[in-house]
Amino acid sequence: MLSKGDLQEILKLAVAKGCDFADIFVEEKKTVGVACEADKIERINSGIDVGAGIRVISGDTTAYAYTNDLSKDGLSGIAKVVSSASAGGQKDVSIDLRDVKPLVDFKVSEMPDTVGIDDKVEMVNRANKTARGFDNRIKQVTVGIADVIQNVVIANSKGDYVVDERVRTRFMINTVGLDNGVIQTGYNAVGGFAGFELFREFPPEDVAAEAAGRAVKMLEAQPAPAGKMDVVMAGNAGGTMVHEACGHGLEADLVQKKLSVYANRKGEKVASEVVTVIDDSTIPGKYGSFRFDDEGSPGRKSILIKDGILEDFMYDRLTAMREQRDSSGNGRRESYQNKPIPRMSNTYIAPGRDDPEKIIKHVKNGLLVRKMGGGQVNTTNGDFVFDVAEGYLIRDGEIAGPVRGATLTGNGPEVLATVDMVGSDLGYTIGTCGKDGQGVPVSDAQPTIHIPQIVVGGTAHGDDNSPQIKRIRRI
Repeated sequence: MLSKGDLQEILKLAVAKGCDFADIFVEEKKTVGVACEADKIERINSGIDVGAGIRVISGDTTAYAYTNDLSKDGLSGIAKVVSSASAGGQKDVSIDLRDVKPLVDFKVSEMPDTVGIDDKVEMVNRANKTARGFDNRIKQVTVGIADVIQNVVIANSKGDYVVDERVRTRFMINTVGLDNGVIQTGYNAVGGFAGFELFREFPPEDVAAEAAGRAVKMLEAQPAPAGKMDVVMAGNAGGTMVHEACGHGLEADLVQKKLSVYANRKGEKVASEVVTVIDDSTIPGKYGSFRFDDEGSPGRKSILIKDGILEDFMYDRLTAMREQRDSSGNGRRESYQNKPIPRMSNTYIAPGRDDPEKIIKHVKNGLLVRKMGGGQVNTTNGDFVFDVAEGYLIRDGEIAGPVRGATLTGNGPEVLATVDMVGSDLGYTIGTCGKDGQGVPVSDAQPTIHIPQIVVGGTAHGDDNSPQIKRIRRI
């Protein structure tokens, strides 16, 4: 990696023509992946990607360039290129880089590069065997394990200097069941800002058994009824609803472009008084956690909606500069090849005071959602349609039989406004969130919640060809 002195000289070239802000992001990323398909190890991938990106902000103009050439001359060359986007005059700026300390620290006890490929293959094979042996109706199984060690250096014209290491591990399995012509799938994934200590909490066999069990349950399920009904979303259903139908609308770039239903509504009531929405990158071990975002701002906890009142948005440096405030630590990028934009980290509805079992007993007739699937959402207005991967009927406060083919259709802000019971539990799911062609690791979560009268079944609101329609994939 480049020295502080080298980075200072490169940044001086970037700001030489009078920009408002400049930064450099240097990355070395080591990845390993093992995939099993059709009952055999299909792929083993490993690689190292190294590069750097330099950004210059001048007013509302952003110039960004990246290179694999990490020599001082190579980076000086692209610094001169991006500096030409500045509208100001020539100036000589003194930059004195100083270390920035994180607000939290994370410990990884079993680094992925200390675990051999043979051991990773063996873990994948164990999960594959467990899933295939779960039930003779399981016909297809796909298993994958992936780990990333990312080392970054971030420096900017304000004098901030950050050296950081990020370690993430994830494990995924998808099963397909077949019975009398009916096909159902069961998916499960775990992951975190962690090494292979992750599997002390989530043994591969347990992850596989849950996925296979879900597929078998849905094979035995009856078709879901359609119409308006009470819905209980269990804590282990994951936070797809809050992430997709609410969270993206709280990212400052969409708000400033008036592409969010929450634009110009800060301080207003936007949800039920029992709903508090938080984005927190400082939770130890979660997949969306980090010490620093990809602009060198310390990760932090942000209360976005408190007791139903819209409190704040998620900012990167650019959107924060437009409002003359500090970044909230949500500037994220997929790699050095991408400029940072406001993104979620670990986003969740805060636990409430209600007993999750009593929430179910409160419902006379309704649907219990134990696991969410894919779907689509219009990020401009929050209209959504989500698949239910695992659902059950509720009859007279008791969980009845499983149902398949259910969808939830509605509007995110409207749904949050009707939530009247929030459980004391909290369940997380992981994913790779896509936005502007970039994917970043995230977690989302919610407690058990009761939603009165949401549409089960039906079709999505809005035009499916709208540029603001976002399709949701499980990753």
